[in-house]
Order: sequence, then structure tokens, then C-alpha cells
Amino acid sequence: MAKLIPKVGSHRNGRSSAQKSACRIPKGVIHVQASFNNTIVTVTDVRGQVISWSSVGTCGFKGTRKGVPFAAQTATGNAIRAVVEQGMQRAEVMIKGPGLRGDAVLRAIRRSGIL
Repeated sequence: MAKLIPKVGSHRNGRSSAQKSACRIPKGVIHVQASFNNTIVTVTDVRGQVISWSSVGTCGFKGTRKGVPFAAQTATGNAIRAVVEQGMQRAEVMIKGPGLRGDAVLRAIRRSGIL
């Protein structure tokens, strides 16, 4: 007999997406890891638990276009959009890596109003 596979959001397997979005996070930390080939933006709470993340590759950029500052801005916007909906108002920014992508990310964060 074949087993039934429970849905991801069902109560059977203990996962519920409503619990994660109900949490209000007033302050957090935005970690930016910028390299020559990719940029990864991770938003955590003060304790270090990941709330949201995005990278240039997940935003649809491929090849050499992953290294441009505009791609870093797009990835930052995607990561921050989900966090602003959860109520984050203030954030610290940690930028790691070379190049102009860190400046572009900082510009996108300031435009979002969190910083």
C-alpha cells in the first residue's frame, strides 16, 4: 500500500507557514556577502536566526551579469521586501567582500527606509 504524502503546510508534519509570518521583528541584521561572481544577502534577527535571504542567481541573473551592481540591488530589494512586511524598522548592515556591489547594496537598503 502506498503511503500518503502530507502537504507542506499541513498540521500532520508539524510545519505551518502561519507561525513564521506572525512573528514581529522590530530590529535585525542584514549580512551582505559580495564576491566577484555572486552577491548573497541574508537578513537575520538580533539572535542570528535567518528570516529572509536572496542571491543574485535566484533573482534570475546568469553569467557575467551576476557581477554587476544592479544585480546586487535587485537581490537586496527581494530580501528586504519580505522583512518589511513582518514589521522590521531598524537594521544593522554587515558588508563583506570587494567591489562596488557593497555600495549598491547599501544604496538599496537606504532607499527601503530600514537603515
